Amino acid sequence: MGSETYGFITSTPKPGWSQTDLLGPLREAFGDVPVVFETDVNAALFGEANWGAAKGFKHSAYFTVGTGIGGSLIVEGSLVHGSGHPEMGHMRVTKHPDDNFAGVCSFHGDCLEGLACGPAIEKRWGKKAEELPADHPAWVLEAYYLAQACVNVLTIAPVEKIILGGGVMHQEQLLALVRQEVIRLVNGYLKLPDAGELVVLPQLGDHAGILGCVALGQS
Repeated sequence: MGSETYGFITSTPKPGWSQTDLLGPLREAFGDVPVVFETDVNAALFGEANWGAAKGFKHSAYFTVGTGIGGSLIVEGSLVHGSGHPEMGHMRVTKHPDDNFAGVCSFHGDCLEGLACGPAIEKRWGKKAEELPADHPAWVLEAYYLAQACVNVLTIAPVEKIILGGGVMHQEQLLALVRQEVIRLVNGYLKLPDAGELVVLPQLGDHAGILGCVALGQS
């Protein structure tokens, strides 16, 4: 919070938002009312930890998969921050042998977000995610990349819950595919709970982020 750019959106692939002071105008508008600046995915995980799928667990993670991909971690009951906030959507992943797509991330091309966010699905296949049938090969690729993200988190900070939210996760068939791929990638190395208990959807649904803001405000 001591940084000169605290409250700024710094580097982002979102056009027009880089180096934007978001917190300053809010502080000016609300005067002496305390204002906190947090990422949408951190807020979503905080909401799930208070009232949803991660309630009662000290270690949890959340990925939101939509127009971009964001990731969040709670370890020992606290959101993880460093010199900035986690940028888990830009982790490097191994490309599927059948995937020649260059990726859509303006910074990295084929990072996790570049390969698996909603716009990546649309650009790769020429249709929005919600327009693709359940048996489309897009979902095998999507599960391949999201499972890698889950396993990367598990090897860094062994969490008890990984929550997958966002518009892309509205595809009912996708969660089972991710769970299967997580099991395959782990290959018996880590002692994990059943994949159906480990990798889950948000109990708060699409309201996780806004309810997380309420929880942050209360805290």
